Amino acid sequence: MPVEFTEKKSASAKPVYLVAKDGLDDAGLDAGALAWAKANDFNGEADRVLTVPGQGGAVAAALLGTGTGDDPFGSLATGSLSRKLPEGDWFFAAGPGDANQAAVGLALGGYAFTRYGKKPGKTLRFALPEGADGGHVSRIADGVFLTRDLVNTPTNDMGPEALEAAARALAAKHGAEIRVTVGDALLAENLPMIHAVGRASTDAPRLIDITWGSPDAAKVTLVGKGVCFDTGGLDIKPAASMLLMKKDMGGGANVLGLASMIMAAKLPVRLRVLIPAVENAIAGNAFRPGDVLRSRKGITVEIGNTDAEGRLVLADALALADDEQPELLIDMATLTGAARVALGPDLPPFYTDDDALATELAKSAVATADPLWRMPLWKPYDAKLSSKIADMNNVTTDGFAGSMTAALFLKRFVEKSPSWVHFDIFAWSPTERPHCPVGGEAQAIRAIERVLSRRYA
Repeated sequence: MPVEFTEKKSASAKPVYLVAKDGLDDAGLDAGALAWAKANDFNGEADRVLTVPGQGGAVAAALLGTGTGDDPFGSLATGSLSRKLPEGDWFFAAGPGDANQAAVGLALGGYAFTRYGKKPGKTLRFALPEGADGGHVSRIADGVFLTRDLVNTPTNDMGPEALEAAARALAAKHGAEIRVTVGDALLAENLPMIHAVGRASTDAPRLIDITWGSPDAAKVTLVGKGVCFDTGGLDIKPAASMLLMKKDMGGGANVLGLASMIMAAKLPVRLRVLIPAVENAIAGNAFRPGDVLRSRKGITVEIGNTDAEGRLVLADALALADDEQPELLIDMATLTGAARVALGPDLPPFYTDDDALATELAKSAVATADPLWRMPLWKPYDAKLSSKIADMNNVTTDGFAGSMTAALFLKRFVEKSPSWVHFDIFAWSPTERPHCPVGGEAQAIRAIERVLSRRYA
């Protein structure tokens, strides 16, 4: 149910009580509400919402169970209210521990993907809790919803050209400049690996390049993998592995969502967003296992597997970004299944040599309930990417440390930027949670936004 926030509670607004597990007696309920809760076996169980009847049977209040407090997503538990409360005006009976997170949870929980006919539901009106920043909440929700919408849209409506259109719409909204290099022009601009990966598709490959902010401000560059569908190429995926490949542009979707947050907040940075948008398709001109590709940086890459294409397009984009030596270079990609094997769908790994940045990200991940886990750039594994005929291979042969070796592959294309971080995200929630349904999901960008806002605001 979409949520609208009001600055003040209306006269007809009803209270919501947040109840911890086994915490009924401390929730401030009157005798009638307490008796009703006990009669309904409500004892603060996480994600449970219980409405309390008043005079004449009308709803007078609601209780939300917040559980034991050990859920890493717990500060967003208020998202359950967006789906389970009846329409009307509501307010928190007592201030939540983190007012901003409570409001963000409410907003995110109200998301619905409605492009293909699903109804958005009725509107829930909620008084903004004291201490919450309504502008911040709106910016975060808009960025997350943009990301979710892009990932949820199937490739017949979200190929490279459509992803470009979405980027153009965002740029126009915030007065940013955008330049797009398409098809064979990629060769003229020395972006050969982006061209090679995407040339077999009828939807031409392209590099989307957005710039915003003062040229004199600190440079922050975001690079997002925009593989709008991945068949695996000639090393074709089995059918079951293609079912979610519409989300393989999740890195591009997430950097657009993050860019939306940055620009809406008017952070004093010079922002650049680079998205290599391609479809890894199969045709007579598809790149092949065993081919050797020359990258923008001049590094030659032997193709051990055409299904490791994301790192190829990112390599050219990262080399281009690195030419400018941004103060902070961030890339995001749905890059490896190995990351999911290691950490599962909820916990994206990130890789960086910048210990101070890693500490900031770890703290922000906890504060925003946007989980992350630092993984090492273990230098000895770099040798696993060796090739007998080229400077390197795009895959290893032993199958070990796949997410880490992918990060080490990308690292070779970043030399000048003082701080670089790579996120290997899933961009999908396979489980419904209070703040998100099953489907496309923004990962890491709320944590990154917090780091950037504290650094530059």
